[in-house]
This record gives sequence, structure tokens and C-alpha cells, in this order.
Amino acid sequence: MSSLTSPALTDADIGLLVRTFYARAREDELIGPIFGRAVADWDHHIAQITDFWSSMLLKTGRYGGRPMRPHLMLGLDPKHFDRWLRLFEATANELFAPELAAEFIIRARRIADSFEMGIATTQGRVAAPRHSV
Repeated sequence: MSSLTSPALTDADIGLLVRTFYARAREDELIGPIFGRAVADWDHHIAQITDFWSSMLLKTGRYGGRPMRPHLMLGLDPKHFDRWLRLFEATANELFAPELAAEFIIRARRIADSFEMGIATTQGRVAAPRHSV
């Protein structure tokens, strides 16, 4: 797998993935309505998520938010995370070479697990990772 600081990955790549994925997610019958209710300003949301991925993969430090908090209020369950991952992984695989797509996918799976476990904890349950190893 290529290095996280690989010159092959750029902010433009991250922006392309985020814009393409969210265009598809907004149209999805399962998760689209959740995004429709949760996101009022799509330009702001896309910029914020692009900063999140840029901070994670390129170590830019541009994202300073707390992503768990907004997700706790959405009523998400495992089927939502499964669909999010299927769409995200398909988009990454379509847009990028396998090594670069894998950098996104590995982290997306960890994010899904982290959010699922965080949600379970707030509900007094224990959840094990389902997507990452």
C-alpha cells in the first residue's frame, strides 16, 4: 500500500471522492433521507468532510471538529453503516487505483466501527467491530 503522504494522493482526489460519494448517498433510498434531514448546507458539509479526510490521510490538520456527536443524534443502526460503506467503497474503487482506494476504505471501515461502537456505548450496549480487523 502506498504511503499516507504519497504524492499520488492530493486534496483534489479527496474532494473528488467526497463530492462523488455524497452525490450518490443523497440519492440512496436508505441513507439519503437521513442526510436530507441532517444537512442544511451541503457546500459547508462537503468542505468539512473534505477537511476531515485531508486531516486523516494527508495530516493537514484542517479538521478540528468532533464527528461522533452529530452522528449520535441521527438514529443510525448497522444497516445504515453497511450501506454507507458499500457506497463509499464502490465510489473509492471506481475513482482510484486499488492501492489508493484501499487507503480510503481501510479508514472508512474503522470510522464505521468507531461510530457503531460509540452509539452502542451511549445506549448501554457493547458492540464489537464489524468492518475492520
